Amino acid sequence: MIETRDITYDVGNETMVGYLAKPEGTGSWPVVLLGHDGVGLDDYQRGRADDLAEHGYLTFAMDYHGGRTFFGEPEAMLNRVMPMMADTDRMLSIGRTALDVLLAEPGADPGQIAAVGYGAGARIVLELARAGAGFKAVAVIHPGLPLTQSEEWADADATYLLCTGSDDPLCTPTQLLDLGNTMQNAGIDWRANIYGGAQHAFWARPKQSTGPGDAPAERTVPGVGYHATHAQRAWQAVLDLVRGGDGAQLA
Repeated sequence: MIETRDITYDVGNETMVGYLAKPEGTGSWPVVLLGHDGVGLDDYQRGRADDLAEHGYLTFAMDYHGGRTFFGEPEAMLNRVMPMMADTDRMLSIGRTALDVLLAEPGADPGQIAAVGYGAGARIVLELARAGAGFKAVAVIHPGLPLTQSEEWADADATYLLCTGSDDPLCTPTQLLDLGNTMQNAGIDWRANIYGGAQHAFWARPKQSTGPGDAPAERTVPGVGYHATHAQRAWQAVLDLVRGGDGAQLA
């Protein structure tokens, strides 16, 4: 049985509340840093950390909202997320501090690090990768996209999985493939999954639905919607990357 607990830590003058999921047994374990989307560190992200721990990965879900979530508050969420995404130093501070918390955990293997991110959390993960965090595998789902040049990826040696929905208006397939081409020009190993008919945050099961975990009763944000089939497919692709070959496998 895995062990889980919240971890309180500081980034600058703000207190964050992350979530650690530890595999059964004793380390050392490969580690995964997980970045939540703009809504916040919710039960879905905690569940992804639990699932990774059950597969043998010591996982820490970072926090960048000071312990808050923003369900049903899109304007408040954007007011917090957009300034952060315009501040690379802030993103790096958030990401590096969370990674330090993870690597300080007894049993963490600092030579076996992967990262998974959603939305703004994926942008933090990508900034860490560009800064040379030492990831072996990186999976990002509808990431906030950095405007970068190929030379900026010189220290980002990892295998990358880039995912988005075909109908995502915030991270379009064209934008995602532009990032992939930038990586390719830097000699980076990457692949992309485009999920047909999926919108932004297609993995996020609605809190209220018309059926058993299917379509939401009401969508209040255009371009955002749950897609049960692709949610499962995307998560399986993440697990396949972390556990799979092509130089991305963690021991």
